[in-house]
Amino acid sequence: MPADALLHIEDLTKVFHIRQGFSSQEFHAVDNASIVIDSGKPEIFAVVGESGSGKTTLAKMVLGMEAPSQGNLRYKDRQVAALSKREMKNWFYHEVQPVFQDPFAAFSPLKQIDRYLYETVYNYKMVGDKKEAPRYINEVLSEVGLTLAEIAGRYPNELSGGQAQRVAIARALLTKPSLIVADEPVSMLDASLRMSVVNMFRKLKEDNAVSVIYITHDLATAFYAGDRIAVMLRGWIVEMGPTEQVLGNPLHPYTQNLKTSIPSIKSDEAWDEKIDLAVIETDEYTRTGCKFAGRCPAVMDICHDNIPPSVEHEGRSVKCFLYDEALPAARN
Repeated sequence: MPADALLHIEDLTKVFHIRQGFSSQEFHAVDNASIVIDSGKPEIFAVVGESGSGKTTLAKMVLGMEAPSQGNLRYKDRQVAALSKREMKNWFYHEVQPVFQDPFAAFSPLKQIDRYLYETVYNYKMVGDKKEAPRYINEVLSEVGLTLAEIAGRYPNELSGGQAQRVAIARALLTKPSLIVADEPVSMLDASLRMSVVNMFRKLKEDNAVSVIYITHDLATAFYAGDRIAVMLRGWIVEMGPTEQVLGNPLHPYTQNLKTSIPSIKSDEAWDEKIDLAVIETDEYTRTGCKFAGRCPAVMDICHDNIPPSVEHEGRSVKCFLYDEALPAARN
């Protein structure tokens, strides 16, 4: 494991079994994924792909909500799956916090929303005296553009979607985490609110030295926010590297296909549309060779029966035979 790694994911795999009559079929929701996020170098690491690509399963494993079937997932050099319930509660969730897609699902409609903030502060002993809690909560809320006076005594349904998501982010920030795992955090918001939340993540990275795993199917906000990006296809990471390189000049045919879903990859354009990508082929989970072979415009014979290697090419990792220097096609 790299000595300076905040999060080290190596060959991480999650296998699910689906019962079909008297038999069951297995599919790899995440298949040998490897990611390293450095400590001391905060970044927004975007994970994109179609629905069913494994993004949420990856997030759940990072958060300790799903146990990996195989592979290593280490946070600050500690195996997450080996942590006890006490260690998860007292240490891991102090360090790693989630932000989910639906802010209203994270709060009970029968409970005043500021009570969640007070409970987080008390449970994680973030203040020495309970009298300090309002000041501390207000200080954190100010980082997401809110005040305690605005939300005190109010129920979730009395807040807008943008306000509720900001409260959810503030709740995550109360423990002073080093890593936030944000799973589709803007998909339920309108365009203007999406950009304000994405800008908030960028500001938190700069001001609070927080790294963010930003999981989304919205390529626009991924391009705008992400320092690096991983493109997932049926559990595989097919291309990974600096966001501007990967989306600006995609190498993998699947990434190239995703790029055609957005009008242009230019940082000075306003990104207002959510790109909603549909599942095209369900058998891609169980395909013998390359999972993209059935719809790849550059498919070769070798792709049908062989799993492509992940190779380093032009400053990023790409899982494709087109860039395998051992093949004649890669040299042409």
